[in-house]
Amino acid sequence: MAKLSRAAFLGAVLGLTLAGPGQAADLIGFWDSQQKGANSFNELTPGADYFQALAATGATWVRLTFSKWQGEGRDFLLGNADKYQGLPEEDVEKLRRALNAADAAGLKVVIAPLSLPGARWSQQNDGTFDDRLWSDPSFADQAVRFWSDMAKEFKDHPAIAAYNIVNEPAPEKTTGLAENGAMGDLIAWQKEHQGGLRDLPAFYNRVIAAIREQDALTPVMVDGGFYANPRSLAAWPDRLPDDRVLYAFHMYEPYEATSSGNTKRDEPFRYPGVTTLYAGEELSWSREDVAAHIGKAFDWAEEQGLAASRVVASEFGCMRRWLDCGSYLKDVIDAVDARGGHWAFYAFREEWEGMDYELPLSLKPGRFYWMMEEGKSTDIPRNGRLMDILKEELNG
Repeated sequence: MAKLSRAAFLGAVLGLTLAGPGQAADLIGFWDSQQKGANSFNELTPGADYFQALAATGATWVRLTFSKWQGEGRDFLLGNADKYQGLPEEDVEKLRRALNAADAAGLKVVIAPLSLPGARWSQQNDGTFDDRLWSDPSFADQAVRFWSDMAKEFKDHPAIAAYNIVNEPAPEKTTGLAENGAMGDLIAWQKEHQGGLRDLPAFYNRVIAAIREQDALTPVMVDGGFYANPRSLAAWPDRLPDDRVLYAFHMYEPYEATSSGNTKRDEPFRYPGVTTLYAGEELSWSREDVAAHIGKAFDWAEEQGLAASRVVASEFGCMRRWLDCGSYLKDVIDAVDARGGHWAFYAFREEWEGMDYELPLSLKPGRFYWMMEEGKSTDIPRNGRLMDILKEELNG
């Protein structure tokens, strides 16, 4: 065996492939040990102060979406999701500046678009689900070109720890399949659509192949179907052939309790104990049920021969003013930790106060928005007990 240089030896120990000229280090090794972070879904492009504040919590990575940012065209980086024609130069530079700021703060970044060609995020599409990507092959072609261009442009950036191809895809949505229906129905649906336009693994394979033509090293993160439901991921017959893939799911179940609608009820649902329809039956949610739902992704990964370090709870959360939010957050984190996966809470200092866990319970939504509008954001109290819970877990 040839003698390794000190740099090569350290790279091997860290699980990183040393970069050649013009090529960033291989960051698949970053994911070999558990990573804990947060989501950044801001309308304003985050800068140095934002990323430094996040790093100070103990987070090691951030899942960064850019789709809310103001760009040259209607849809940031896409130009227009109705017809992708290349990356707008000013948008590219805006994203690069954010990546540079995250890198300076010591954070790794997973970039995650909310929209792709033919799949504009519903909140930017008059509240309407955009199904074109899953029904018109021309949009799949455009999405492949978009990611090829992205990989070519950003493959050398040292902050990027993964490309998250699209946030919460839902090719099942318009087909009549129940989101949390019986597992047999999910598996049958996947088999029925195998090889077709709604075959999410097949779409991912096309995109990854295009990425690999430009960038052989950067990991890729893929969300399961039906809005990144772990049960939809578990319905896939096989893992993807690329070895640098991270499999992601989101956790807001039971949504009837964790979402904003619950806080508006005269008597909000409580956790544990809230009862919902799940897998064709009524389920009264407990800590064990939360773990079982999350466990679907890890069980599938194990069956596929994947390490738990290739599974990511890339979003989870609950409304901060919900009385049971703290217990719920802890149960989700405990479930992911027990299986050895990565996680990122939703969200850090978004312009929306609903899931900003730094805010104390005493700070009413109206007061928060008034302070933001009056330019008093630096005076907003950030001593919420929920963030104390998260900091303890981030640094544990």
